[in-house]
Amino acid sequence: MATHVITGAGSGIGAAVTRRLHARGDELVLHARDAARAKELAAAFPGARTLVGDLADPDKLSWAFSHQSLPDRVDSLLHIAGVVELGGVGDLTPKSWHHQLNVNLIAPAELTRHFLPQLRAARGHVVFVNSGAGLHASAGWSGYAASKHGLKALADALRQEEHANGVRVTSVYPGRTASPMQAKVHQQEGKEYDPEKWIDPESVATTILMALDLPRDAEVHDLSVRPGR
Repeated sequence: MATHVITGAGSGIGAAVTRRLHARGDELVLHARDAARAKELAAAFPGARTLVGDLADPDKLSWAFSHQSLPDRVDSLLHIAGVVELGGVGDLTPKSWHHQLNVNLIAPAELTRHFLPQLRAARGHVVFVNSGAGLHASAGWSGYAASKHGLKALADALRQEEHANGVRVTSVYPGRTASPMQAKVHQQEGKEYDPEKWIDPESVATTILMALDLPRDAEVHDLSVRPGR
């Protein structure tokens, strides 16, 4: 039975992936930003363990984890949590830059560092749920796109570093997906939000599980998922 460590399990793509893995009986370790959120996740996914630490403050993740029991085995580490704050380069403050870089880039790097020994032992898999903004930056998206471009670099470097250890690394680049984050983006853009226009999180979850379940003779490096309507 595989063990998966998942960030962003509470909503959107993360919730869809977590539901699928939970339904098939895999072991889950769900990251939560605080104890209250951990309690909610444990209730939503009976049998799952939780791991508490604030991704917005990656400097303290090591301290937080030192007071908790980490899993002995990790077959996959799924980085799905993320934040977005739109704004032009002339408008974004250092606080906004730090928040997006911390949650979207530095925290995934720190989590990966913590779980690399278990991933190496299991010849496991690291999945980074990136974004179309990680491939192409648009006006008003500088902070978010910079964090996601950095996440692509992190994944590419990690893939080369850990290939000899049997660790697979996949980046998934979803287009706009119906989720609370997308609702927030539309609010920031001043646009009406219609979830029917965008990708269903379940469709992105299907692509992630495909990459996880692929036989060992193959590896998905980069996978773009675009809206089909």
